[in-house]
Amino acid sequence: MKLLKQLPLLALLALFAFSCSSESLDDKAEALVENLVTPATKTIEVQILNLINDHRLSLGLTPLNDMKVVKSVAFSHTDYMVDNNTVSHDNFYKRSTYLKENAGATKVSENVAYGYTSAESVVKAWIKSEGHKSNIEGDFTNFDISAEQNEEGKWYYTNIFIKK
Repeated sequence: MKLLKQLPLLALLALFAFSCSSESLDDKAEALVENLVTPATKTIEVQILNLINDHRLSLGLTPLNDMKVVKSVAFSHTDYMVDNNTVSHDNFYKRSTYLKENAGATKVSENVAYGYTSAESVVKAWIKSEGHKSNIEGDFTNFDISAEQNEEGKWYYTNIFIKK
């Protein structure tokens, strides 16, 4: 009986102990697109964009235009993947919403990859994958990419496509 009287107090203490946090997951995801940085374009990034547009042209599709804000958002995610040593689409909804609100996008998609050492190898891998290939060949108007290396020299890639 004594335990039943103390149970509400224990529940209240647990609530306060676990509900206070200096930075929630939403705050972290929001920070990914709040302080956007556009790094200098790397040769491998230009090569990837050119290979994707060459592929589209070979199919009679319109080439896509690069876009600074898309590159910034892609970089924010690539940086996140490098920091977390993982390949993911984490926080994609935040990136998509940001591009819809700030770049006039009506549709957003992305390809991510890890470990490929050349533009040719990452683009070939994406084209061999139906989901990635459908993004490359999709109904989009703009795209951009971020390619970053971690401390061990492994490459991480985020390629974002939008339709305006």
